[in-house]
Amino acid sequence: MTDTVQFLRKHRVKIGVAFVTVLLVFWLVVALQRSVILLTDPEPVAKALGAAYLLLPLIGAWALVRELFFGAQTERMASVLHDEGGLPVDDLPRTPAGRLVREAADAQFPAYQADVEARPEDWRSWFRLSCAYDAAGDRTRARRSMRHAAKLFRG
Repeated sequence: MTDTVQFLRKHRVKIGVAFVTVLLVFWLVVALQRSVILLTDPEPVAKALGAAYLLLPLIGAWALVRELFFGAQTERMASVLHDEGGLPVDDLPRTPAGRLVREAADAQFPAYQADVEARPEDWRSWFRLSCAYDAAGDRTRARRSMRHAAKLFRG
């Protein structure tokens, strides 16, 4: 396998995030430009639309920055756990399509939940619980748990 293919496989998630980020930044610039055009129009309705439209790139930029920081912090926490040997082992069975078998993920969940109940102030427990929620298909609770882990990680 060539070095380029190995690099792409190793960093495919980061490349995907960079691609989506570039597209979002492009959209933010275009939306900002359109809002400025509307704001400079002499019509009051156009000015109102321009002011309202200005909120979209501002909210989008805030969300982008927030998610990039969240991703970077999650990666830092995973790196610390990896170095400590505390990352959950990905040994759950998978379907032929590559998805985790939900029953197996659900069976492992109580152990991670008990770990959090035993050590509620340990970010490592919350990180692993987040992984368990994700494996069980509960993305909302997974993100909430990971954000709590990040809050504890920051101190």
